[in-house]
Amino acid sequence: MPQPMANVSVVICAYSDDRWLDLLAAVESVQGQTQRAREIIVVVDHNPVLLERARANLPDVLVIENREQRGLGGARNSGIAVGQGDIIAFLDDDAIASPDWIEKLAAEYGDPAVVGVGGSIEPLWQSGRPAWFPEEFYWVVGCTYRGLPQSAGPVRNLIGCNMSFRRELFEQLGTFRLGYGCDETELSIRVRQRLPHTVLLYQPLAKVAHRVAGSRATWSYFRTRCYFEGGSKAVVAWLSGPKDGLASERSYTLRVLPKGIARNLTDALLHGDRSGVGRAGAIMAGLFITTAGYIVGTLFTKRAAQRRGWYELAQQPSA
Repeated sequence: MPQPMANVSVVICAYSDDRWLDLLAAVESVQGQTQRAREIIVVVDHNPVLLERARANLPDVLVIENREQRGLGGARNSGIAVGQGDIIAFLDDDAIASPDWIEKLAAEYGDPAVVGVGGSIEPLWQSGRPAWFPEEFYWVVGCTYRGLPQSAGPVRNLIGCNMSFRRELFEQLGTFRLGYGCDETELSIRVRQRLPHTVLLYQPLAKVAHRVAGSRATWSYFRTRCYFEGGSKAVVAWLSGPKDGLASERSYTLRVLPKGIARNLTDALLHGDRSGVGRAGAIMAGLFITTAGYIVGTLFTKRAAQRRGWYELAQQPSA
């Protein structure tokens, strides 16, 4: 017999008044699902004006404030604390879920080994995609990047804009704990280390569209984000161990990026696409900058750990 669909609570974290219309669109996309959400929870991150505005204009939504430290991790944890669904799904406030998003996520939980499911994230470039921006680096703008599976399959970690987990997982392993950046990566690795027989599944048919503001389609943002991501990876590697913390990055660097450089240079030399040279150059520059961020991050991780209280986290058993 087919398994009954799991009931899903959807958490949308918001922080900026400037993204009010985006937030309304995100909520509306969840309200129009083929499988109804058990509840929609909007968590406002330390913005009293936005909190009151959301409560006044979203009567069918549970609007709460972030009760933890400012940041995406704390906001997500505040949503988890009140969620009643068997599954807690997360959607960014500037993303729009496809009508069958919940249905596609929930269907995968018929397998008891599956403890988390994420989906694909398509960029909605508000000012057009720059010709030099390579698909291999779509993670810079929080979207699905070239190198992820083309069909449903296990992955090391889910992407924050479009992910879900069994609620019991948080009760067993704890919640998000870094407070920024690679929170979902650290949690996903924690799951794999402490529950090695479980599965985190990527289901590309569970789709969302993610708005990419013009300010993010710039070389300056690309450079800054790559450097920041490198530093974040240093923290994850320190907490989780370099073997698990960098496993996906090794494969991405050794397999995906060289193919991307070759493909884009081929486009330029054989197909007359001059922007292919720019994309190949951006891949090489992005790798260099991210690596530099990682190296610098390793030098300052100990100091950051002391400041943020990560030493206690690092001492927790991983298996």
